[in-house]
Amino acid sequence: MGMEGFAVPGGPTADYGASLTFSVILTCVMAASGGLIFGYDIGISGGVSSMESFLRQFYPGVLQKMIEKGTSNEYCVYDSQSLTAFTSSLYIAGLLASLVAGKVTKAIGRQAVMLLGGAMFFAGAALNAGAVDIPMLIIGRMLLGSGVGFTNQATPVYLAEIAPPRWRGAFTSGFQFFLSVGVLIANLTNYGTNHINRWGWRLSLGLAAAPATVIVLGAFFITDSPSSLVVRGKLDAARAALRRVRGPDADIDAELKDVIRSVEESKKNEEEAYRRIIRREYRPHLVMAIAVALFFQLTGVIVLAFFSPLLFRTVGFGSDAALIGAVILGAVNLGSISVSIFTIDRLGRRPLFMIGGLVMVVCQVAIAWIMGAQIGHNGEGTMPHGYSVAVLLLVCGHSAGFGVSWGPLNWLIPAEIFPVEIRSAGNGITSAVGLGCTFIQTQTFLAMLCTFKYATFAYYAGWIVIMTTFIAFFMPETKGVPLESMNAVWAQHWYWGRFVRERNQVIDESA
Repeated sequence: MGMEGFAVPGGPTADYGASLTFSVILTCVMAASGGLIFGYDIGISGGVSSMESFLRQFYPGVLQKMIEKGTSNEYCVYDSQSLTAFTSSLYIAGLLASLVAGKVTKAIGRQAVMLLGGAMFFAGAALNAGAVDIPMLIIGRMLLGSGVGFTNQATPVYLAEIAPPRWRGAFTSGFQFFLSVGVLIANLTNYGTNHINRWGWRLSLGLAAAPATVIVLGAFFITDSPSSLVVRGKLDAARAALRRVRGPDADIDAELKDVIRSVEESKKNEEEAYRRIIRREYRPHLVMAIAVALFFQLTGVIVLAFFSPLLFRTVGFGSDAALIGAVILGAVNLGSISVSIFTIDRLGRRPLFMIGGLVMVVCQVAIAWIMGAQIGHNGEGTMPHGYSVAVLLLVCGHSAGFGVSWGPLNWLIPAEIFPVEIRSAGNGITSAVGLGCTFIQTQTFLAMLCTFKYATFAYYAGWIVIMTTFIAFFMPETKGVPLESMNAVWAQHWYWGRFVRERNQVIDESA
């Protein structure tokens, strides 16, 4: 259901006459750079885990299995709960941080939360670079996770609130774009540092301080979002923020009036946001917050991104070739995100979900077939080079399908569907579900690969079929709809309308 031209109560047009100003572009780009820290970590951990110098110092048992690889099950070479804890510990800390980030955001604002998240990530990078044992390594990772939890909760919502409705999809997708830039930079870094004996891994982990510095400095130069300022009673600052980012021709008073109206509506009931969100009228928002975050993880792209160097070594690539494969994968993902930025506000959300789902299913099934036919169920086969290249190409195809669909939409949909009164809580839940699933998957993927063998990829293909079907039936089109009018979309939906119609009627009567 298209919503182009949807009228905003109290405003002249869907975008209040806002123009695409240099200020809003600069503000959104600086905020979206928060994706760099998450992307850098996604790219760096898998590559570091495959470096012999890193394994020799912290995980000598895994290194021994690599040396004896020819006589062991190919699927199980890297199966180590201690090794996966190096990656997954970040995400359990991120989960806990995201649960408290909503309350912290309400108290100090989204801009300050992004600044705090960047500072914590910087501290974690420094601790990891100097780690001398596994406990020190894990503590550093948990500091990184706390930074990721705060920035992931605040940044997508900030972008959705600050961007003009007409370009909200493109600007919010900027977070995923910078995340992909971070992944690519990390993969290139790993390829370079892999040639530095003994301490190359320290350089890889320590350079995480660079993207952390970018988000910290960027946070100093951006204004807080108007909604966040109104929530804290700073009306003059909210008006100034709108004037700064909307341009001279925008109807600032009309937009501010609607923002204030949304905030005031949220204050009529003093229940805590996390208790409000379970009420009947918020059922669609809660279901989508959980479903989108859960399905995002079940595309399999997260574990492929984390462990792609290990996967490429499993299918027969050498150390350098595996890291080059990860670089290629990162470049493909970045390219597909770039395509998405220019199509997400033209084609809409639902068509991209459908296209991406079809591409990912085909690639996952093909990967499962090749690995089953060449390596075999017991992992004793040897994959010819041509088939190894085919697996690389299919993983890249899967990443491209993800990059034009679930990659950017995972951040955009939760950021734009929530009413202001539960927006921070809703995104806190989304972030917590996502980070919790990431923790479970990163902790179990290598064990799953060892147990399920090639069927691991068929498992992810099955989930992609389920989630694409869910989107087709239950996700309304939200392209171009102002945040303050989003509930009207739900009210007109064939299923969710029964939950939100009553709330919309109450709001209309109070107008």
